[in-house]
Amino acid sequence: MAKKDDKKRLGKKHRTAATRPKKGRAPKATPTTGAVDPRKRKVLSTKKAEAEKLKKRPTRSPENETRKTIRTDAPAARAAAPRSTRPKDGIAGRQTPNSANVAGRGERLGDEEQAWREMEWVAAQMATETESVDSRLLPLIAVCGRPNVGKSTLFNRLTGSRRSIVGDEPGITRDRIYGEIEWQGQDARIVDTGGVVPDDEALIPAEIFRQAQVALEEADAIVMVVDGRTELASPDMELARLLLRGGKPVFLAVNKMDTDAMQVQAENFRRLGFKNVLPISAEHGTGIGDLLDEVFAMLPEPREIETPEVMLTEGDEMAEDEDGPDFSPAPGAVVKPARRLRSHGEYEAKETKVAIIGRPNVGKSTLLNALTGTSRAIVSPIAGTTRDAVDEVVERGGHNFRFVDTAGIRRKGKTKLMAEKLSVIMARKHLEAADVSLLVIDATEGVAALDANIGGYAHESGRSVVIVINKWDLMTKTGPDGMRLFDGKPPADQKVYEQQVRDNLKYLEYAPLLFISAADGKNIESVFKKVELVSRERRKRVTTGQMNKFLEKVDFQKASVPMNKRVRIYYMTQAAVAPPTFVLFTDKDVKMHFSFERFLGNQIRDNFGFIGSPIWFKIKARNKKKVE
Repeated sequence: MAKKDDKKRLGKKHRTAATRPKKGRAPKATPTTGAVDPRKRKVLSTKKAEAEKLKKRPTRSPENETRKTIRTDAPAARAAAPRSTRPKDGIAGRQTPNSANVAGRGERLGDEEQAWREMEWVAAQMATETESVDSRLLPLIAVCGRPNVGKSTLFNRLTGSRRSIVGDEPGITRDRIYGEIEWQGQDARIVDTGGVVPDDEALIPAEIFRQAQVALEEADAIVMVVDGRTELASPDMELARLLLRGGKPVFLAVNKMDTDAMQVQAENFRRLGFKNVLPISAEHGTGIGDLLDEVFAMLPEPREIETPEVMLTEGDEMAEDEDGPDFSPAPGAVVKPARRLRSHGEYEAKETKVAIIGRPNVGKSTLLNALTGTSRAIVSPIAGTTRDAVDEVVERGGHNFRFVDTAGIRRKGKTKLMAEKLSVIMARKHLEAADVSLLVIDATEGVAALDANIGGYAHESGRSVVIVINKWDLMTKTGPDGMRLFDGKPPADQKVYEQQVRDNLKYLEYAPLLFISAADGKNIESVFKKVELVSRERRKRVTTGQMNKFLEKVDFQKASVPMNKRVRIYYMTQAAVAPPTFVLFTDKDVKMHFSFERFLGNQIRDNFGFIGSPIWFKIKARNKKKVE
């Protein structure tokens, strides 16, 4: 009898190779809640719930689907794609892509971070320069037209910089943007206005039209821009009627005439009633010279005003160091004197550039209008109204303050349009170009996490900071019942509120704090005093002898620093101003511990001031061997 095989015979179902089970360990089954230790059931059920929730989360959003672009990687498709006709001559603003190109690259990559990098590349080519105070005496040229006809492109071309934001989205420019232009040895100012739609009753278009009217009234010559590739629209005709009634020299620039064959079409626009019709291409620079020849021939001569200088005494400077300057105007004064300083780093006091920063809709534009006493910036309850930075110069007691209203800085995830992304990046650029920053906080909302981030931008960039609590009137106005009008709560205590702000912004403990109401104009005068005081402290210089005497009095044992981070300071000197920078000569090359840096900075402030300005330190060791 044959020996029986010990191997288990396969059933009829698994005799073929396709259905035969694979060798190896059986797959691990997902444990159920009842098959595990009772102490681990809660953890397992939580993980299962999270996994089910993750499966139900949508991976595609309708917004991204509507903006999705189809990318063709075929060689024939890439060869047939139109190439950019922008000249590569290195002229500023010539090679910057428009909004369609920038957004298209970011969307094709499908990465939001890439879109922001594209915007940072565009912002790197844009200028933050503002017009000088002396240019206010030059004749003014106004550029106007309906939306999306190329006004900002022409403005950037004439000024030789990218000051105004350019894109394919209509209505990007809203406020008035000023610049300077030079042609054939003559100088002039030029202002870029928003797209004019006279019949639109909406809030933002109506405010844009009002801003354009102000520019047209103060202009000496007007350039109306129309799109030569489209038919005349009713806003073009309405605007033409308004300009012809004004009696000022008006020039019609028919834009987007990129080829010689298209320039013949410019004659069709003579039916608007203008005598001077000039075909141009703002993007390529065609016809710009002929336009400038015609415009400058009609401009008046610039005005000349002499400004006397007044030397301040040391007693005047010491008094201003304590309480800030006195801005009370002299009786019968017509011309403001220029100021010269003795003891604050620079002999001549240049203008103080102040950047107004903060979250959207906290009252930055309202504050600019209150400081300048004009309606310079558009104010609306719609968040994100300001796109381009708006600047205005104010003279008080011989001090020149240039206030720059920046766009509201928001989180990256909250910005969708190209203009919004670019305005946020440009707001940070204007902050870095300023001397003093006014951090505006909405009193009704308190200090948010975004406020702390924005204040960190100013602190890390070395800008002096003044914290401005706006809308304080809403926190103190009460009704007959003694409660606040806007929310029915008890009125806020100023000292308690200030302590709450200090607790949330501990790294800005050196910054002065003001409570104002920009809408009502309350406590606005204190802003000028604090800005001037902070700007003077920013330029203060301390001698090396004073610093060495100061070091002898400091008890460094009170500084809570780890032993491996402790250094011995032989002497210290101030190397730079704005911001104050000190060089420490030590026994070893080691990075300063943050607690020691904070301790030393507080000791310097107690002895020398430096109100509102961050203090920077640099270490130079005698022993060049670096200690890890």
